[in-house]
Amino acid sequence: MLMIFQPVLSPAIMCSALPALALALALSLALLQSSVAFVPIGGGAATHVSITGTALLQKLKETCKAVAEASGHEFNPTGPSAEELVRACLGPTATGEVSAAKFRAALQEVYVQNGLVDRDFVASAPHHFNSEAFLEGRGLITEGVVSIKANIRKQNHQASREMLGRVLHTLQDFYSHSNWVELGYTEPFANLIQPDLPIENIAAKETATCSDCASGNCPNPILANILQEKKLTSGYIGIFTSEKPKGKCSHGGAGDLTSAAIPRGGISKDERRPGNEGLHDAAVTAATSASLQLLEDIRGAAGDRDFLRLMGIDRSSVVCFVIDTTGSMAREIATAKEMVYLIIDSKKGTQDEPSEYILVPFNDPHFGPMTRTTDPEVMKKEISKLKAKGGGDAPEMCLSGLQMALTGAPASSHIYVFTDAIAKDIALKDTILALMRSSKSTVSFFMTNARGRKRRSVTASFNDYTDLALASGGQAIQVTKGNLPEATDIILDTATSALVTVLQLSRSSGSETFTFLLDESLRNITLYITGSRLTFTITNPAGVSQSNTQLGGGLGTIQSVGNLWRIRLDDDKQSGTWKIQMASAQPYTLKVTGQNTITFIYDFVVPFEGPHPGYAPIAGRPQAGRPTMLLLSVMGRKGPASVTVGEVGLIPVSRAENVSRGSTTDMGNGDILVTVDAVPQGEFVVILTGTDSVSGSQFQRQSTTQMSVSKVIVTAVVDSSVEPGQMLIIPFSVMTEGSGGPCSINARNNREFPMTFPKSVPLTTGQYANATLTITPPKDTPSGTDVTLTIEAKTSASADSNYAVLRLSVVTKITDFVRPTCKVDRVAADDCPADVSQCASFRWDLSANVTDGKGTGIDRITLRQGDGVLSHDALTNLDIEASYNASCCSQIAEIVVVDKVGNVGKCFHSIAPPTIAPSVGPPSLGLARPLLLLCLLLAALNARS
Repeated sequence: MLMIFQPVLSPAIMCSALPALALALALSLALLQSSVAFVPIGGGAATHVSITGTALLQKLKETCKAVAEASGHEFNPTGPSAEELVRACLGPTATGEVSAAKFRAALQEVYVQNGLVDRDFVASAPHHFNSEAFLEGRGLITEGVVSIKANIRKQNHQASREMLGRVLHTLQDFYSHSNWVELGYTEPFANLIQPDLPIENIAAKETATCSDCASGNCPNPILANILQEKKLTSGYIGIFTSEKPKGKCSHGGAGDLTSAAIPRGGISKDERRPGNEGLHDAAVTAATSASLQLLEDIRGAAGDRDFLRLMGIDRSSVVCFVIDTTGSMAREIATAKEMVYLIIDSKKGTQDEPSEYILVPFNDPHFGPMTRTTDPEVMKKEISKLKAKGGGDAPEMCLSGLQMALTGAPASSHIYVFTDAIAKDIALKDTILALMRSSKSTVSFFMTNARGRKRRSVTASFNDYTDLALASGGQAIQVTKGNLPEATDIILDTATSALVTVLQLSRSSGSETFTFLLDESLRNITLYITGSRLTFTITNPAGVSQSNTQLGGGLGTIQSVGNLWRIRLDDDKQSGTWKIQMASAQPYTLKVTGQNTITFIYDFVVPFEGPHPGYAPIAGRPQAGRPTMLLLSVMGRKGPASVTVGEVGLIPVSRAENVSRGSTTDMGNGDILVTVDAVPQGEFVVILTGTDSVSGSQFQRQSTTQMSVSKVIVTAVVDSSVEPGQMLIIPFSVMTEGSGGPCSINARNNREFPMTFPKSVPLTTGQYANATLTITPPKDTPSGTDVTLTIEAKTSASADSNYAVLRLSVVTKITDFVRPTCKVDRVAADDCPADVSQCASFRWDLSANVTDGKGTGIDRITLRQGDGVLSHDALTNLDIEASYNASCCSQIAEIVVVDKVGNVGKCFHSIAPPTIAPSVGPPSLGLARPLLLLCLLLAALNARS
């Protein structure tokens, strides 16, 4: 187990970190008590999920500690939960409500893609290092890492996470499926992630590698000469055939048909079996260490802060504006500017400060470009440039601008659209619905009436925006230009961390009373009602009421502008069941939100079979006519252990109907598999109730994004990135359980890259029809460009439809894999006193030589460890001199060098004496004694040398 920790530290520094290392393992165990639904390295205690999670959490903790220390504050999680880790990592500004939802969702994306390698590439030898496909497997890792780094540079974090999950699966499989640990190696095979190093001594195709195992369960059937000559081999696997080269090892297991062919048995260490426990454990240890090495390389290329953003450790709020810039929009643009300035200035330095700002202008016929930045001053500058001009009397490209925002913004963002006209590109409506459901982002429209502009019926056009807003859980707000500033408080409300939805619904008309549950921990509780000519009365658990005519009544403050009512409840509100009685002759919506860390994330999933079965997220709508399944993760104020889940189900949004309750299977650590047999008709959302153990109060939460089922299924897989100017072929399949006949196909991508695909495919009920789509990015496409592609299928007989949303990356092929060098060539530390209590008055310095062997150039030189000052020559030089100066109290320095294609080099120096403290704090989990013994051994070896 000690092999898990491979920090780039001296023995003394590593040993001084014992309590922190123990906490890291505690975090790993707390977050990874189960394998969820994704498959092993095994059916034993260790799985791909636990190996990936252990490595990710350890590396994230190291990064959080480094960022905290560089910012001058202490990294000290109050407990092992994800919520407490995120709060400690964000530092002093995270003293309020900080949600861990983005972090948990990011982890889940990596885990999901890791598991899907066993479904989407089950028969691909390179993806699993089967059948001695070592060079091809290493090629996949290399291609994947290049894509990850290129996407991080472009802030395409979702694409990076998805590729990271797949690459880690392939890397981890090497240690389970090859004979690496049987050869006696305990360290990872570094050549797998260093493509400039060779992979040699692979057993020839005609060389026998295994002895026959009649029982099929021999612990180590590798031939003695293979072990002696250190020949590298891996097991062959046959999903559809039992054939394999003569004398070769099999993978083994019930799903491998070759394991019954002589030599029988297998060498896979996926599962812990009697007799192979040591090999299984060695494979797990090596796979964990290899994962840490890969993550360290990616961290070095990304930089610490972007590495944390990659994994969702950031403030939750993202502010995204999509703004019509046609000639009649001057007032709206001025209001949007004021709102951006207010958000930036009022929330700076707080936990509600947005983590990212996004701006997409649109006009006619143009839209974009998109500005995406973490710097508030950049956002101020860009939005100040907006001016109302052009457009004439034509409708605008509103949905094209919204598509750009949905595909560019992180998942679960809040997007605000300002316009005074109908959408010219209304044909994109189905694509927008698919993207909103896929990203779970919330879209609100602010629509004003423009005088003198020619248009179709405002009511009809506004309904399009209403449909989209409701489907995403947002608001469709219609106001006059003069009253627009009064309606934008909703942006301040939602531009906040830890926002949760308690209730949302819509009705066409009528009188109805609704109940909702408010828990003790909720803050800033706000009700939003959109509609005209309506009345309502709110009643708290004590029976106190306030109607819409009492703007400053006993429960809260009511504001009304246009078709929007905003009710902010007083801070001394009561927990318990509230009621609101609604009456309206026209359609209306109701939404109740608050601020709190008790929340959940979810995916609709389907099971898949094969040698390693599991559950896969659905890229479209769930299938009608059969039970629907969700994989759901619950978060509490102190992690999942601080909440008890009561009921999970699906509830219609637009009509009165009871909750379709789901049966739940506790997967551990707050992860729940939910099966709903009777799925509601039409649009529905997920509802969850439970009890908060911290306060003892009951809580209610709803998802925001509406979903519905379909008899049509669309499946597609993107198996690689694509080079600029090259064509990528994407196979896809369509099936219906409804009536057969012609099915229309439509596909779009957010970059407007050229595509070809069939406009129609014939369907036979219950049978998949196969087709292909091609996409060709232009030759000048920048490396790291991500592409969001939607494939939509609609049957003619029933007008039923479904879609698949895919992501692919455009990555320029690189040939430079040589890491830049960083060599310390001078150290001046003689003035530093032996007595550390006197260190503050003295300084030390070093100089290092930095070079890039392939000549692509150095991109940046940064300080990873140390409290001193780093300076360096111009990066345009071939040989760069870096200098570091620090107080003698800061005794270590680690310099990280990254070239222009993401290769990472480092140099490290410590002026600390090679001794260890006589006593260290007792780590948890019983690790103190073995780690202390390791440190004593390392110190002895160091002194001996």
